[in-house]
Amino acid sequence: MAKDESIEVEGVVKENLPGGEFLVSVLTEGFEGHEVRAKMSGKIRMHYIKIVPGDKVKLTLTPYNLEIGRITYRLK
Repeated sequence: MAKDESIEVEGVVKENLPGGEFLVSVLTEGFEGHEVRAKMSGKIRMHYIKIVPGDKVKLTLTPYNLEIGRITYRLK
């Protein structure tokens, strides 16, 4: 899968789940109210960026499975 095939959306972290996953509610138009299970990307883990419930984040979704995503950026 090429990088340009992925879908980028913004959301808010609702809760922490076991195994380093998060439940994220999507805010982007067209996906509002959709809830996604997301893991942190490698760069976020590598730089020890903490994510807590209430944080706004940027997610990357694949067109094959819109239920699972990857957190690529924590917004201010």
